Amino acid sequence: MQAQQNASEPVVASSPVGFDLNLTRTLVPLKDMSESHLLALLENSVTEIVCVGQTLFTAGSYDGQHVYLLHGDVALIDAEGTRTQIKGRSTLFPIAHQQPRACSAIAETDCSVLRINSEQLDKMLTWSQVADYLQLIISRERDLDEDIDWMMVILRSNLFFKVSPLNVEQIFSRLTPQVVYAGDVIIRQGELGDHCYFIKEGEAEVTRHTENNKRQHLASIGVGRCVGEDALVNETVRNATVMMRTDGVLMRLEKQDFYRLLKEPSVATLALSDLAEEMAKGLIAVDVRSEEEYSEAHLPRAVNVPLNILSIKSRLLSKDKLHVFYCDTGRRSRAAAHLLAQHGHRTLALDNCAQLFSLAGAQEFLTDAHNYVLRNGEVIAGQN
Repeated sequence: MQAQQNASEPVVASSPVGFDLNLTRTLVPLKDMSESHLLALLENSVTEIVCVGQTLFTAGSYDGQHVYLLHGDVALIDAEGTRTQIKGRSTLFPIAHQQPRACSAIAETDCSVLRINSEQLDKMLTWSQVADYLQLIISRERDLDEDIDWMMVILRSNLFFKVSPLNVEQIFSRLTPQVVYAGDVIIRQGELGDHCYFIKEGEAEVTRHTENNKRQHLASIGVGRCVGEDALVNETVRNATVMMRTDGVLMRLEKQDFYRLLKEPSVATLALSDLAEEMAKGLIAVDVRSEEEYSEAHLPRAVNVPLNILSIKSRLLSKDKLHVFYCDTGRRSRAAAHLLAQHGHRTLALDNCAQLFSLAGAQEFLTDAHNYVLRNGEVIAGQN
């Protein structure tokens, strides 16, 4: 993935370099993702070397990227020609992150930068944090103690990265248990499939018959692994045979149930134009971004309840009061509003979040840098 360039600009002659995972995990909001989701995101991202004098992005452009400066110095130049220097590691946030770009970025020294597709980051971040939310919910259910490990493996399966995070609580209700025994063939090579299995208990062997009719051993798999998932996303025959090595329990997911999980449910919303009026009536604004993002600037008197710890802090939200949730894109806040609505809270998701976080919107609405907390369901000033 490369930065978009205007036709009049020289092409950046960048060189890809390896990821420093420890460094990447300090960046905002990447630091709030599970390792499995972060690694999946980084598969389609690139760290590159940009030479002195080259352009990272230009004012007025839409590139759909989070650009992090890892090492080196970059100059940000706005429309008036004002020049601001950014040094590598002086900020953990993406640099000048507004679309369209409010300024141009020019390398003052040789730099290394990390470029991530913003849409993919937002999807994976939301999925990761909803999985964290559900893990905390599951951990409080004592009768699920024996199931939590394989349930979390399932939630981190890349099969479900395509599913709307709003449907996360439905995933397990769509799975049906099936007792199997050693020697049972659960997937047969060459057959058409309309379901897949997750291994809850037991071990299985994956083999493939070659052209000379010999059986080739591919893998031995155990708890948490998914088999036959290609049948859910492709109209293709099974490419291998899976046979149980031991007795066990499988969780079966039908293709039609998987398709139902792909459909995002509707969430009640509040228009940005109505926000001030409703807050004057007592509506409470809840920012579900990370603490670092919230601390930079937020809606006046908004409280911060990050999505990944929503299940812990939801007890602070009174079910008698109406709350509106927001974030920088609307994806995390829709998930928060939907999840809490399922548990009896009165919730709305703020519409037009992209407008709220545009350069003009931020200057108009995100004017508060003070910290606020909830006490007995009421908003009070916290310690900064």
